[in-house]
Amino acid sequence: MSEKTIDFGFDDIPEAEKAGRVRGVFDAVAGNYDLMNDAMSMGVHRIWKNLTMTKLNPQPGELLIDVAGGTGDLARRFISKAAQVRERRGGEPARAIICDINAEMLLAGIDARKDHGMDLTRICGNAQCLPFRDNYADAITISFGIRNVTDRDMALRDFRRVLKPGGRLFVLEFSTPPDAFLRQIYDAYSLNVIPQIGKVLVGDSESYKYLVESIRRFPRQDEFAKMIEKAGFSRVGYHDFTGGVAALHWGWKV
Repeated sequence: MSEKTIDFGFDDIPEAEKAGRVRGVFDAVAGNYDLMNDAMSMGVHRIWKNLTMTKLNPQPGELLIDVAGGTGDLARRFISKAAQVRERRGGEPARAIICDINAEMLLAGIDARKDHGMDLTRICGNAQCLPFRDNYADAITISFGIRNVTDRDMALRDFRRVLKPGGRLFVLEFSTPPDAFLRQIYDAYSLNVIPQIGKVLVGDSESYKYLVESIRRFPRQDEFAKMIEKAGFSRVGYHDFTGGVAALHWGWKV
């Protein structure tokens, strides 16, 4: 019987190897992760993350688990946004847990100045089997991480398990522009330019090449929305950012 394979960029590799190879990529880019996202989105990922928080609508006293959230971008935004609401109507401070399978990413994200005054915890854990009890979190986010998960269906089911009834999932990910002309421009830029940027900036073109290729193998927007529905979520939807270069998907546990 042939061994089960899975995508790793444009290559197909044995499924058992993907987690280790992805870990190797992020070990290599951990210290330059935000720079990498700047290169891949031309800096617009910061706006996408702000728009994600607006849609997520953090509230005082809520707990967020930010999966694959190594640098803490979304976790800090969540706490800060909830604090703005708290100033108007009171309540307990929001909390966030950054859960990442890659310890190097967690270490790279530690910043005493940015973390000051925030109830922020870092835990090493796998998206496919989160180290949290059932019905635990008010919200789960994962940004630019779901395409690197080996078994995405398993991860989505586990996200639902960990969410409280009424909890919501938000997934921000690079995607495929529906417009053919924009897709052609984006492909030319990302496949040819981004690996060279990685080589110039951090001396690593191969990691960036994988990350670009992994976007091309990721399910398109409608297909991924169906995967979220299949995992048991309700009120599933998505919104394209920048013509579909990225997309924000969401669903609620009812």
